[in-house]
Amino acid sequence: MVARREFFNRIIFGIAGLIGLGLAVPLAGYTILPTLRKRTEPWSELGPLRLLDVNRPKKFEIIRSVVSGWMKSDSIRSVWAFKKPDGEIVVFSPLCPHLGCGFQWSEDGRFLCPCHNSVFDLSGQVLGGPAPRPLDTLSVKVEEDRLFVLYKDFKVGTPRKEEI
Repeated sequence: MVARREFFNRIIFGIAGLIGLGLAVPLAGYTILPTLRKRTEPWSELGPLRLLDVNRPKKFEIIRSVVSGWMKSDSIRSVWAFKKPDGEIVVFSPLCPHLGCGFQWSEDGRFLCPCHNSVFDLSGQVLGGPAPRPLDTLSVKVEEDRLFVLYKDFKVGTPRKEEI
């Protein structure tokens, strides 16, 4: 037989445990679930297709929105884009695969990296310098004459294109 005092102690601890569990579940969901979600990177609009020239890369700025957990952050990134004669659209990441410096298009038809003099042709292939791989391409899609790009960051200094 359980004494009256012990019975009430068990009831009180049981109720307190239920209240604690009721508070712990939403708190754990709020703090742990965002870390389990994969970071989403939506498509960024580059602009209308008419802005692209054939075999003449242009530098475009995009607003990259990244949602990580509960936090959304916007940053401005640049990309190099052009159209091939067959209509295929090519978009390059703006960072040299050697050490991540920004490269430029020169009027003699090559991409030049000023940091260590890597040189790339129009297709992104290495013509000279220490770059370990060709320029990194980005995924593109066209919707209603508007060009969208999926911006990604890649490891630098490696011979293979690896997403960060």
